Amino acid sequence: MANETKLTIPSNAETTEPSADGTNFSNRAQWLRAAVLGANDGLVSTASLMMGIGAAKDDAKAMVISGFAGMVAGACSMAIGEFVSVYSQLDIEMAQLKRDQRVPQEGLPNPVRAAMASAAAFSLGAAFPLLSAGFIKSHRVRMAVVAAAASLALTMFGWMGRRLAGHRW
Repeated sequence: MANETKLTIPSNAETTEPSADGTNFSNRAQWLRAAVLGANDGLVSTASLMMGIGAAKDDAKAMVISGFAGMVAGACSMAIGEFVSVYSQLDIEMAQLKRDQRVPQEGLPNPVRAAMASAAAFSLGAAFPLLSAGFIKSHRVRMAVVAAAASLALTMFGWMGRRLAGHRW
């Protein structure tokens, strides 16, 4: 099998060079990806669910209860999906290290950390439309505030993701 391709895991020095101030942003990649996806999904799916309920019924309680149920279900789903995905990645990397008879030279994926980051971020994202709708009696104003809060939070999450990844404006 002369054409067999070997997967190699680069050493720490090759992939995780710290920035000028000593911060190593590569170490954030696992949990940051899970957190950004979780927050955006929590925000968009919960706001969309609440807007759909609000379009069918002008009851604030129904909107908030459905949003809360969506938040709990979505956070659980995101955590389980992220855990399984990252655990699969970990299995692949560990098997390759064993085949190469090497020890890990850099941080391996952590399925529990990724799952927790994803669930927490989903809940944080879902909190924006939930809190924006929970205190407004007027149906029209409540719908507009949920849409505005979701748009503002998406912008804020994008900015935070860039900052945590080490991008400067």
